[in-house]
Amino acid sequence: MASISLRGVQKAYGDNAPVIRDVDLEIGKNEFCVFLGPSGCGKSTLLRMIAGLEDVTDGDVSIGGKLVNDVPAAQRGVAMVFQSYALFPHMTVYENMAFGLKLAKTPKADIDRKVREAARILQLEALLERHPKALSGGQRQRVAIGRAIVREPGVFLFDEPLSNLDATLRGQTRIEIARLHKQFAEASVVYVTHDQIEAMTLADKIVLLHSGKDTERYGSIAQVGAPLDLYHRPASRFVAGFIGSPRMNFLPATVTAIDTNGVSIQLDGSGETLTLPRQGAALAVGAPVTLGVRPEHLEPVQEGAAQSVPNTLALTRKVTLVEALGEHSYVHLDQPGGTVLIAKAPGDALLGSGDSAHFRANAALCHLFAEDGFAVAPLDTVETHA
Repeated sequence: MASISLRGVQKAYGDNAPVIRDVDLEIGKNEFCVFLGPSGCGKSTLLRMIAGLEDVTDGDVSIGGKLVNDVPAAQRGVAMVFQSYALFPHMTVYENMAFGLKLAKTPKADIDRKVREAARILQLEALLERHPKALSGGQRQRVAIGRAIVREPGVFLFDEPLSNLDATLRGQTRIEIARLHKQFAEASVVYVTHDQIEAMTLADKIVLLHSGKDTERYGSIAQVGAPLDLYHRPASRFVAGFIGSPRMNFLPATVTAIDTNGVSIQLDGSGETLTLPRQGAALAVGAPVTLGVRPEHLEPVQEGAAQSVPNTLALTRKVTLVEALGEHSYVHLDQPGGTVLIAKAPGDALLGSGDSAHFRANAALCHLFAEDGFAVAPLDTVETHA
């Protein structure tokens, strides 16, 4: 098992702007760490620098306390599983899984023991004599994982391993990877994905990277934390908008008062008011802000029910679309300025296009973002986001 340490890591190609920028990160022993972000944010590049497949332009990469900037990939003690499987088509499953061990001149008895044990764990025992063309996509990915397992590395690196699978296989293989991590508890895992469901269900720690659309922060870390930390306590509007499906609703507002109770705001265009228990030191009356509220935190109520509850945002909007999904429905609501507000309602909610609908949201579940996009901290915390 091995920890991973990144200190001031940067990656640039030629004279172009860095695609990885000032990354400081600690990944502990036995930890399942997910690099998450939109396509093109640099997460695979960061993974490849850990693997030794990309050179580091600046900064240090250490594995197990050893600086590995100049250590070849084959000598870093890591095993990588690629999106494309990268299996040899002319070799059987057994031969594919044994290939790396043969190159390392491992004794035949040890090769056979390790391959058959990995096949047992991955439920591939009946497929050892087949060639890749005779396997399904999920089976091929399990072979690729098995090839990594037999090497018994201290670090497993997964580069979007489920992207080529259909939805059902993706769910099944995700469960298998989670089970494997518990079975090989001594190994650290770094896993790249743009799928937040994979990140939320697999990770001990999520590293969310900024989008390439944000040129000033591109390639830097937006937030690091446990999955529910990013969900409940996003450090910025970017994090809040990326984590959660459907995405968080963002409502433009203006600060109307700041006192010991927190920050009072008024929604632009509609006039609803709310006081949030937030620190107002960095804000001023009249400052533009953004109120964030997740669809699942907008509760459908009868007319007038929300106004009587303190510390509650009360909204009345016209329904423009209802997505009925069975257990629940997503209700699209008309919003001043031409934007759309999405609320989550029970599947049997009697709402249709053109209806006037009433919703409420507890202030404690709402988020407030300053003009620069960073979250305004709750009153009971002194932590700030840089």
